[in-house]
Amino acid sequence: MRLYPAIDISEGQAVRLVKGDFAAKTVYDDDPLDAARSWVEQGARQLHVVDLDGAKAGSPQNLHHLERITRELGVPVQYGGGLRDLDAARAALRAGAQRVILGTAAFRDVDFLDEAIAEWGERVVVSVDVRGGDVSAAGWTETTRMPADAAIAHLQDRGVKQFVYTNVDRDGMLEGLDLDEVAWIASIVRGRFIISGGIGSLADLEGLMALRQVNLAGAIAGKALYERRFTVAEAHAVLDA
Repeated sequence: MRLYPAIDISEGQAVRLVKGDFAAKTVYDDDPLDAARSWVEQGARQLHVVDLDGAKAGSPQNLHHLERITRELGVPVQYGGGLRDLDAARAALRAGAQRVILGTAAFRDVDFLDEAIAEWGERVVVSVDVRGGDVSAAGWTETTRMPADAAIAHLQDRGVKQFVYTNVDRDGMLEGLDLDEVAWIASIVRGRFIISGGIGSLADLEGLMALRQVNLAGAIAGKALYERRFTVAEAHAVLDA
């Protein structure tokens, strides 16, 4: 299982939100490249970069930061935020993203999703962000009435094989994962998924490993790393086991 240190970009800075609330923002680094470099210097093998400005605006706003990170650090990056048409996704891939993460548009624009899957296959990841059991959209500012299991089933029927699953209610809280929820998602996903939202300690990573779910491909950690709850190397020691 892989660790994905997170760099969330807002107004040119590396930040973390609490429960997806843009008003509850903590700035951890004035330059996203410096934040990314710190994780790579600690041993990070891949990165999870989110353009929060793009998620709100509906189109990418921080591709120049993505290009700087991929060019200077040379590690695989998965990138999301505002990728709502083929041109935006292509731009992210040209800027160096190994994989593109689709959110809102994957649910609202079936033609775009089908075309993206046809063109890039498993380089397309769909983010299923859940608040109160239902999918959240538009940069976590809107909650739909679509339950997570129905959303995943629909996406799989369209050919999606890679997911990021985030419990928005736990994101940024450092209060731990709901391992029963993770096991439930694992029972639904036919491809592979990465879990996000709530990781606060090495015990959370140990709990994920104990589930022994072969389709659980990784975990995204942001605030826990910034707050030094554990290091990248300590996380690898658990996940590599």
